[in-house]
Amino acid sequence: MSADAPKQPLILISNDDSIAAPGIAVLVRVMRRLGEVVIVAPAAPQSGMGHAITLSEPLRLDRSQLFEGIEAYTCSGTPADCVKIAKHLVLKGRRPDLVVSGVNHGSNASVNVIYSGTMSAALEAAIEGLPAIGFSLCDFSHQADFSHAEPWIEHVAREALSKGVPAGTALNVNIPKKSDAPIVGAKVCRQARAKWQEEFDTRQDPYRRPYYWVLGNFLNEEPQAEDTDEWALAHNYVSIVPCQFDFTHHAGLRALQGDWTLQLPGRPTPAEPAEPTPVSPGDYGPANPQG
Repeated sequence: MSADAPKQPLILISNDDSIAAPGIAVLVRVMRRLGEVVIVAPAAPQSGMGHAITLSEPLRLDRSQLFEGIEAYTCSGTPADCVKIAKHLVLKGRRPDLVVSGVNHGSNASVNVIYSGTMSAALEAAIEGLPAIGFSLCDFSHQADFSHAEPWIEHVAREALSKGVPAGTALNVNIPKKSDAPIVGAKVCRQARAKWQEEFDTRQDPYRRPYYWVLGNFLNEEPQAEDTDEWALAHNYVSIVPCQFDFTHHAGLRALQGDWTLQLPGRPTPAEPAEPTPVSPGDYGPANPQG
């Protein structure tokens, strides 16, 4: 690249389905049209890991040759681990212009965002102050057709690069499954109120000890609400939900502050300490060993 050539955006890619998943290959193909790509992805599938991080065993980072001409690594840990190790070790101080995760096989709309390894990578980037997007296709099949999704992935990424993502936010982008009908457009919307109704299939091993498979049905509790991601996907729109890692429920905060008694009854209110005593690093757990 000549000194006069414009600098390419630096794009970090991760996922939860592993570096060998078809979905990440789609993301790589699209993102390399937009800038310089670096990949740090799990060595093995990490679906449903949520925002777990690895504390009880070491992390392994290995160079991958899976994508020709692209700096790529596998990490033995979770999607959140991948983003952490990319920022601190792989990129060596270089700041990504965008972090993208996916493309996940299966929907991460509504409450699924809580369990999603795909979105944990994007939210970890947001914690680090980096603009981030998690992409998911509403088709769990390993042979899913991503062809209709590619233009929308590119369009949303270009919008994020040119116009930015709000600070402390990761975009949860879900794309409808391929069908005969074209995608109508994209909608910025809220997360639908929904839940999984779990069932447990009880079985026995050869020693007659019980074990369990978790099953369940997804229940959208507001199917008529037209401002949700589930409604958008059902009507063949790409859904875009801005997500935050601050879990504070502000209406609940005001309710508790207004209604709850916050002192023990019948006891005098003690004076605040003259000097605050912050929690010591070692008290947060094994990520901060002392001595």
